Amino acid sequence: MVGELTSINWGAWIRVAVLLVVGFVLATLAARSTTGFLRSRSSRHVTAMFRRVVFYAVFVIFIVAALREAGFAPDVLLGAAGILTVAIGFASQTSASNMISGLFLLVEKPFEIGNFIEVEGTIGEVIGIDMLSVKLRTADNLYVRIPNETIIKTRVINRSRFPIRRLDLTIGIAYRENVRRVEGLLLELARSNSHCLEEPRPFVQMTAFGPSSVDLQFSYWVPADKVLEGRSEMMEDIKATFDRENIEIPFPHTSVYAGSQSAPFQIELVSGKGAKQDVTHDEK
Repeated sequence: MVGELTSINWGAWIRVAVLLVVGFVLATLAARSTTGFLRSRSSRHVTAMFRRVVFYAVFVIFIVAALREAGFAPDVLLGAAGILTVAIGFASQTSASNMISGLFLLVEKPFEIGNFIEVEGTIGEVIGIDMLSVKLRTADNLYVRIPNETIIKTRVINRSRFPIRRLDLTIGIAYRENVRRVEGLLLELARSNSHCLEEPRPFVQMTAFGPSSVDLQFSYWVPADKVLEGRSEMMEDIKATFDRENIEIPFPHTSVYAGSQSAPFQIELVSGKGAKQDVTHDEK
């Protein structure tokens, strides 16, 4: 046992460990320097991608040097790496597709870290863009991972690409109401709301004659980061104003009769001679 321990070239293995530690430290420092250089010159997406590329590139150089120090020949390593690359390529075609899609996302930049996007009905903040997938955090704090290939193939809606957003509210009023008066009240609410922008100007237009109401579209613009507040506060103000001004918002009424607990409704039959007879629904 002692002979086996003494036969090991401890000096070479110590040099290997030192190379790996130094390589990791230098790769980390190089990645941080890249981040500091690109932070004010490029987007967070590009900065994150280049940080990873620089880190792995520097670290791989030191890994190769450590393997040579351990006695592995470079030509053997390259041959094994080629065979391993081919095997991995056949076994992970989906991953390769995601990596290629990630390069397209890097060049096209349809969104960046911090944007809110919608992909196949999922809405969330982009918290990570990697070579294989995009990570989202939804409004209810769920973590969602979407493969890059899916994002390339499907429709992506960037909800925070532009600094302002238009909100469209559909409002139904009774047919007896004065449309011009309601329009004036809505525009006054837009002028007094702190989240509503003066430009582009808000507007009201009539969209349809509904079964029980005249349908109006009330559109106004808010900053992209005030969408929820702008929608909720405006709807509250509309309800309070309509109540104060006695403007009717019609809604359907439904009556349900089911089971023995519901009393049968009365039906009044009138004969030809003017005699009246009351019967229940069950008797009919």
